[in-house]
Formats: sequence, structure tokens, C-alpha cells
Amino acid sequence: MTTRYKVVLAYDGTNFAGFQRQPNQRTVEQVFSKAVNKMAKDPAEPIIVYGAGRTDAGVHAFGQTIHFDLPYEIRAEGVRRGLNSLLPMDTLIKSVEIVSADFHARYDTVGKRYWYRAYQNEFVDPFKRHYTGHFKFQADIARIQQAIPDLVGRHDFSTFVASGSQAHDHVREIYSAKAWALPDENEIQFEFCGSGFLYNQVRIMVALLMEIGQGRRAVDCIPGLLAAKDREQARGTAPASGLYMKRVYYDQAELERDLEQEK
Repeated sequence: MTTRYKVVLAYDGTNFAGFQRQPNQRTVEQVFSKAVNKMAKDPAEPIIVYGAGRTDAGVHAFGQTIHFDLPYEIRAEGVRRGLNSLLPMDTLIKSVEIVSADFHARYDTVGKRYWYRAYQNEFVDPFKRHYTGHFKFQADIARIQQAIPDLVGRHDFSTFVASGSQAHDHVREIYSAKAWALPDENEIQFEFCGSGFLYNQVRIMVALLMEIGQGRRAVDCIPGLLAAKDREQARGTAPASGLYMKRVYYDQAELERDLEQEK
């Protein structure tokens, strides 16, 4: 009888070629799978790990969620300690719990939350280059805050999905979207919570909002772009280095409570 474990994992995406396993590449899935199988004494049938979502090369995570099965039961705290002792320093197991055999890290999600840090300066800050997206020109936060509510709701986000997406249905619901300025840090930060996000969707939305803030797009352009369903109408993509997978939700009540607190 197997035991299923749910793991919340944080990682610095700088030196990863994304989450998904790729030949001859260092990926989060590859590193984590190696650690899990080593902890399990390299069983004859390799243990497969499943993630809540795929992050691209350079994207970070505070709350990526993974599940896997062990052919026996180990205390959750023992799994957390064991994996943290085996994983490299750019990853951290934040929590582990034993869950029911039908839990699935990807298919059971009810919401995801992403955070983006946009750094505004003529030149790249060497201490921020891996952890923010760099934008040379200043953006007006008031324009961004006026425009961003138009992304909230259930829409066809075909204009905001990069080529290479495997999703056939581009309809997603964004529950909340907000932006704020940190003048002392020369940053504008964004947070999006939604039912799920398409390939590069958050980075494309941030790029568009920064264009609006810089006066290169009209404040009221988003409804028209959504209606167009044409990626060519919003071609920018913000750098991966500024994006963080903040949280994955599996409990509807918990999600609704967080959304209510944001109001």
C-alpha cells in the first residue's frame, strides 16, 4: 500500500531551466525527483513527482506544490527533514503532509496566486537582476491601477497566451489583480489570483500594464485586446526573473477568505 505526500516547495529559479524535466537540463522536477528517489533508497520502480504547475526558466516559487507516492509510510516531518537534507541550497521544503490517495497536485487546484516585481531604472541593478524584471522607463502607477481591474473576471485570454501553449481552452477567471509602487526600491509590484493561468499569461499581462503605465497604450485598451483574441495585439512579455509562484490553493473556503481580506 502506497502513501501519498503533498509537499510545498520554494525555490530560486535562477539556475533552473524551469520546472518540467528536460534532457540534459537542470530542472526543479529533475532535482526534486532525484532527492525523493534517493530518500526512498532508489526503488526498482522510480517514484514520479507531479507539480501544480510548470514554471519557466528563471521563475521563482514560494509555494509550488508537488505530490508523490512512497511504497511505505514515513512521518511527514521525517520526509520534510530528509528531503531538505538532500536538496540543493536553492530549494526548500516548506511543509509536508500525508494526503488521501486521490489528491492530485495539478488537477485539484481551485486557484493560484502569482507575484511580479518590476524594477524601473536605466541600468540593471546587479543585486536585483535575478529577482526582478528590468524596465528602463518609469511607469505611472495611477494609470496601471486604473487599467488593471479590466483583467478581473472570466475572459478568453487568447491575446495573453504565448505560442507553445498546450491549452486548447483559453478561458480563465482572474479573481483579483492589483498593483502598487515602492518608490524607495524603484519597483512596481503586481499580484494576480485566478483559477489558473496560461503559458506566460502573467508575464504578458505585466508587460502590457507597464506599457499602459509608460503611456504607450491607452488606459482603456484591455477590453478591446481581450475581445481581439490575438496574441499579435499584445506581443510583450515581461522578464521571467521578476515572477514568483506565490501560492496554490486547494481549499475553496481558504481561497475565498483570502480574497475577502484583500477587499
